[in-house]
Amino acid sequence: MTTWNARPETADDIPVVREILLAAFPTAAETDIVNALRADAQAWIDGLSMVTTAPDSTPVGYALLTRCHVGGQPALALAPCAVLPSAQRAGAGSAAIRSALAAAQAMGENLVVVLGHAGYYPRFGFTPASRFGIRAPFDVPDEAMMAMALDDTRPVPAGTIRYPAAFGV
Repeated sequence: MTTWNARPETADDIPVVREILLAAFPTAAETDIVNALRADAQAWIDGLSMVTTAPDSTPVGYALLTRCHVGGQPALALAPCAVLPSAQRAGAGSAAIRSALAAAQAMGENLVVVLGHAGYYPRFGFTPASRFGIRAPFDVPDEAMMAMALDDTRPVPAGTIRYPAAFGV
């Protein structure tokens, strides 16, 4: 089993993150979103863009948390997550996500939302967002819109998610 390392993105990682996203997705849409998020001072949070590296330090995976709002309160959106096809299904994506969530928790963040596969994200602690009274700003199956509280002692806001402009929703 491969031991993955995850760390915050550096400026030197930007081109390789682009390559990871282009390899993992059928279009450049996610690459364009990440570039727009990097340029959005209201959305981008230094230290929450994570790169997974192989034991030889080659970047293979990526996960990003950016500022969104739920019911007018600050939250984080997990998207995109990507792994080079050659490293998929081996834990590289999980390493990036776990690292991003741990960094967010260490920064005092409380709520993370994700739109994704209902069979994948629960392993990190995500549950249907509707259980918190959280809704997407568009139609989506209940099981695909998920949320996770990073601090069980703090209240979780309810309401509609407001994504950064880069997401186009």
